[in-house]
Amino acid sequence: MINSENSRNQKHVSKEIIGQESNVLKGMNIVLCITASVAAYKAIDLSRMLMRYGAEVHPVMSKSTKSKLLTAEIMNWATGNKTITELTSELEHITLANYGKSDLILVYPCTANTLGKFANGIEDNPVTTVLSVAFGSKIPIVIAPAMHEAMYENVIIADNIKKLKSLGVSILEPSISEDKAKVVSADKVLQFVIGKIANKKGKIEPTVNVLVTAGSTIEYVDSIRILTNLSSGKMGLNIAQHCADKGYNVTFVYGHGSLDIQDDSRMNIVRVKTTEEMLKVLRERISGEKQHIVFHAAAVADFTVARSGKKYPNKVDTRKGTTTIKLIPTPKIIDRIKDFDKKIFLVAFKAEYDVSEGILVKKAVAKLKECNGDLIVANDVSRKGCHFGSDTNEIYIIDKEKNVIHIPLESKKEIAKKLVTIILKKLNIGQ
Repeated sequence: MINSENSRNQKHVSKEIIGQESNVLKGMNIVLCITASVAAYKAIDLSRMLMRYGAEVHPVMSKSTKSKLLTAEIMNWATGNKTITELTSELEHITLANYGKSDLILVYPCTANTLGKFANGIEDNPVTTVLSVAFGSKIPIVIAPAMHEAMYENVIIADNIKKLKSLGVSILEPSISEDKAKVVSADKVLQFVIGKIANKKGKIEPTVNVLVTAGSTIEYVDSIRILTNLSSGKMGLNIAQHCADKGYNVTFVYGHGSLDIQDDSRMNIVRVKTTEEMLKVLRERISGEKQHIVFHAAAVADFTVARSGKKYPNKVDTRKGTTTIKLIPTPKIIDRIKDFDKKIFLVAFKAEYDVSEGILVKKAVAKLKECNGDLIVANDVSRKGCHFGSDTNEIYIIDKEKNVIHIPLESKKEIAKKLVTIILKKLNIGQ
């Protein structure tokens, strides 16, 4: 039997997930305040997500939250730390929010009621009292509101939000749908914490520079018509986001595609259109900035229209009948990358359609040799779940020694993690 002293010193089993995804938040103590919103249950996923990226999470909730929406026991389990639901002679608010005690106070979700109390200096429950102490001790505060749309549009509540913003409090704006101002997703909160809070506190010391290309390129037929392909850029985006999650310096070069690329403070996003534009950006970024790893996941257009000028001056009139267009190959960007810096670890990508596994691997090996790459990712877009724009893929990873790693059908997010892990191991970079 374990005696009480040993039991107190034993690490809570839920904390075994800390740092499983990344140590980008290692050493950070985050106080997670949960208010009486129906979205309170989402705090469970957020707490686990923050922990997987290295943080210790300390939950705080009001009695109304505890009694109606989310139990303290669940948050105890989720975080491995005791949930504060009332303030006692132990001075929990001071322990959590006094000078230097925590790195961040996160209110998720935050009701209009709590917003109003905090904006006007009211302390009548554990959440508002922790916020008051944290604001005085200058601990960063991030608030993610959740309420009905009509309340969010209320000028009084809007003024409270404006006031808090002016005082340096970060507000993560909700999304408006179904007459609700819905709390921002947990993964977007994580991105904000990594990009805005951890970086400022010096918790992240990026030592790896990564450049990722994604999407397709376009070639103009005339002033409004183009040649392109169906690549969405999802694989490249997942790779870039995972590298950013790990705290690396990421440059994301995105061409034409179906993704709505939002600003992400964790990475430098560069938009391009044509093959020549992508080649120019890569030349500048690789020659001017030291890049350690390049993932060339973009599906570059194979042909462009032969012409004396850059593009037709006007729209080609189809009423004139048949028009003959001469196509010529575009520059092979992948073959130029090592010319810019021979020390780069180059990851190439090879997509085929309806070929056998043997042919797919054979063609990938040939391409790897042609571009002097270090690793190549091959896939067959005709296979179920592997078409352009899908959220899943089945890939083969081949290195210079012709070693093949097969990853069966899986989400592109998980594939990105496994691919990056394989590369870091090869480069002997700490994960």
